[in-house]
Amino acid sequence: MCNKTEVAVGLSISLTGRFRLQGQQALQGIQLWQSYINAQGGIAVRDGEKRSVRLIWYDDRSQIRFARNNVFQLLREDQIDVLLGPYSSSLTMAVVEIAEEHKKVLWNYGGSSDEIFSHGRRSLVGIASPASDYLRALPQWLAEESPTLTRICVLYSDRGTFGWQVARGILESVLVVAGQSVELVPINSSLENYDTILRTLFDIDPEVVVLAVTFPDELGIMRTRQHWPSTVRVVAAVAAGLGDFSAELAQIANGVLGPSQWEPGVTFPNIAGPTSDWFLDSFQRQSGKTPDYIAAGSFATGLVLTECIRQAASLDDEKLRSTASDLDCNTFYGRFRIDSRTGIQTGHRVLLIRWQEGYKVVLPPRSE
Repeated sequence: MCNKTEVAVGLSISLTGRFRLQGQQALQGIQLWQSYINAQGGIAVRDGEKRSVRLIWYDDRSQIRFARNNVFQLLREDQIDVLLGPYSSSLTMAVVEIAEEHKKVLWNYGGSSDEIFSHGRRSLVGIASPASDYLRALPQWLAEESPTLTRICVLYSDRGTFGWQVARGILESVLVVAGQSVELVPINSSLENYDTILRTLFDIDPEVVVLAVTFPDELGIMRTRQHWPSTVRVVAAVAAGLGDFSAELAQIANGVLGPSQWEPGVTFPNIAGPTSDWFLDSFQRQSGKTPDYIAAGSFATGLVLTECIRQAASLDDEKLRSTASDLDCNTFYGRFRIDSRTGIQTGHRVLLIRWQEGYKVVLPPRSE
């Protein structure tokens, strides 16, 4: 039970199961935000009153039924003030209905599928760019950097909607870039070997291969890279935005393109909250690890929430949602601006990165 000297912030998070690596980073980012806010005396709620942040979380084991049970526990038993989302589009999709039923805003940093926002739910505030924007810039980048490469093959997961939304963004972009073609190939979620994928690649003979499947399957498919058709000249992978991609694949990752929601060297003017350098240093001190964009996004969610509470001078969910709808600001993570009706993020921009000898290089944005 929460009390009037605290802001009780709750979430269901994947600390075990298939999303555990991402879930652990997300929780560490939120814990760093809690430390940052409490070191300043808490969140300004109204009339100079500050309240400390108390976190309550439960492991959902990367499974929908546990995520739903956790959110019911947080709302009904713990009676939290603020509900943060879980990690992954599938788990976010599963719990947003509960938030809507309870008229509780779901501050969503970890579910990027556009489908989450397609039902006009009032309870959503999205922090990260949607999945359809992840590699939307790739066809234009190819047209400018490698105009002779025109045959693109997108391997996307048929589990959930995230992979399809990534593929859709590429397809929409290709429609306005002359001369390119896209072959969309749904990949079964229960892969045990990659022979079928290799046969598919040889049937298509693509020049560009894009992976939008699960993190483990992207690693598995990448490990077969030496057996791909010689026509393949460019590889892009959703997983390439994470440091573990290169740590797992070493030289196989070299040259691979990927999307990232945040990189420490990219700066923004007039930011609310700390700088990227502060976040990077503080995260490394607290966790002993280098943060990926997942941790940056969860921390930035706390910053946006803090600003909304300050401006609304309230913890009332309807007031916070209205304030979020009007908010247009920058944090170290980038711009925050949502569509007022759906809550989908419209201001933030995805970065295109490329792995070079174990380091991520942020590529300059291409012409719109």
